[in-house]
Amino acid sequence: MVRKLKFHEQKLLKKVDFITWKVDNAGKEAKVLRRYHIRKPADYTKYNKLSREIRTLCEKIANLDKSDTFKMEAAMMLLEKLYLMGLIRNKAELEAASRVSASCFCRRRLPVIMVKNQLSQNLKNATDLIEQGHVRVGPDMITDPAFLVSRNLEDFVTWVDSSKIKQHVLNYNDQRDDFALV
Repeated sequence: MVRKLKFHEQKLLKKVDFITWKVDNAGKEAKVLRRYHIRKPADYTKYNKLSREIRTLCEKIANLDKSDTFKMEAAMMLLEKLYLMGLIRNKAELEAASRVSASCFCRRRLPVIMVKNQLSQNLKNATDLIEQGHVRVGPDMITDPAFLVSRNLEDFVTWVDSSKIKQHVLNYNDQRDDFALV
C-alpha cells in the first residue's frame, strides 16, 4: 500500500512530468507518428537521419567561399534534387534546404499524397488500401505505405485496374466500359 502524499510532495509532483523527457524532444516523434499514421517508427528514424544529413550538407556548402564556382554548382544541384523530391517548395535559396525536417519526408509518403489527391478520406484508410494492394504509382502496384512520391510521380497515383474500388468509381461516374462488363 502506498501512503498518501503530503501537501508539499503533491505540489512538487505537479511541476514534474514523467511522461515527456527533454531527450525525447517533448514527444515530437510520437506526435509525428500519430499525425502521419506511421506504423513503423524505424521509418521516422530514417527520415530524421536523412534530414540531418541534408542540413549538414547545406552547412558545408554555405561555409564554402562565395567566389567558388563549386559552391553555386553544388547548391543548385542540391536544391534541384530536393525540389524534384518535393521536400522544398521553391529552388531559390539554400536556406530553404536547411529547414528540411523529418516531417517533410512524411508529407511525401504515399498515404498523404492519396489524401491530398482525394483518393481517400483519411490517412488510416489510405494506409489500409495501400497494404491491401489497391493503389499503383505509374505502372507498379505499391504495397508499402512508406513509399515516397516525387513531384513527377504525384500525378500518376491511381487505382489498380483489377481493384473493386476503381470499378465502383467508374460505375458511379457512368464511365465503365461495356466491354469490361462481359
